Amino acid sequence: MKEETFEGTGGITIFTRSWRPPSGKPRAVLVSVHGLKAHGGLFDWAAAEFVKRGIAVYNLDLRGHGRSGGAALEIESFADYLSDVGHLVDLARKREPGLPIFVLGHSAGGVVGLHYVREHQQEIAGFICHSFAQEVPAPDIVLTLLRGISHLAPHIGVFELKNEAFSRDPAFVERMRNDPYLTEAKYPARTIAELARADDRMKKEFQTVTLPLLIMHGSADAVTVPHGSKLFYEKAGSTDKTLKLYEGHFHDLLNDLGKEQVLEDIVAWIAARVERRS
Repeated sequence: MKEETFEGTGGITIFTRSWRPPSGKPRAVLVSVHGLKAHGGLFDWAAAEFVKRGIAVYNLDLRGHGRSGGAALEIESFADYLSDVGHLVDLARKREPGLPIFVLGHSAGGVVGLHYVREHQQEIAGFICHSFAQEVPAPDIVLTLLRGISHLAPHIGVFELKNEAFSRDPAFVERMRNDPYLTEAKYPARTIAELARADDRMKKEFQTVTLPLLIMHGSADAVTVPHGSKLFYEKAGSTDKTLKLYEGHFHDLLNDLGKEQVLEDIVAWIAARVERRS
């Protein structure tokens, strides 16, 4: 695993990690984008398993998260996330010339990743999202109020996530609780409002997404609503799209009990699309 940084929009330092097979050329590249209350380091188990299967992995700590710079949990604009992801994809493409690149987004990282790949569909081999944050268990009136608050008090904390909602694995929940790069602070109004606006825009543009899609969600996810993933699947313009629902699984499918099957499903999906390209 290699650790690096690059300078993102506004001079913010963005921390990245990459994993490559120790010998031989990978067959594909996976660029991973984490969600809220997370950082790229929590993807370590999955990254190691992907590498064993010949898939190079690149990820980042979104600005305001983990070891990246910026005000904690805050963004000035949703576009800053997209710029950072684009920089990481460009880095992966430069390091792994000629290989198909897949983008994987978890939760809010799925919203970020989807906005990016929609604008770069000819360059990306496929998009994978798990626990897609298209819908959250909050009434529309609450989200509308948050948008208003973001103008009046952009830094006020308005949204929190419980560690226990991420995984049924007690060891992972404990890891989150003791992680020095995670905080129990609430997300500020401006960040949540920017993500909510991005959700609204993307919902209107699902039909323009035509690249291969793998959409995954746990039925017991209490952070994001499985219906959002189902809606994306139904509305997406892609002719190559797959929806997988995992009965009883929580929010972080790749750190939950049963993560091994989820990972194998992703590997098999990627392998099938790589084979079609060859």
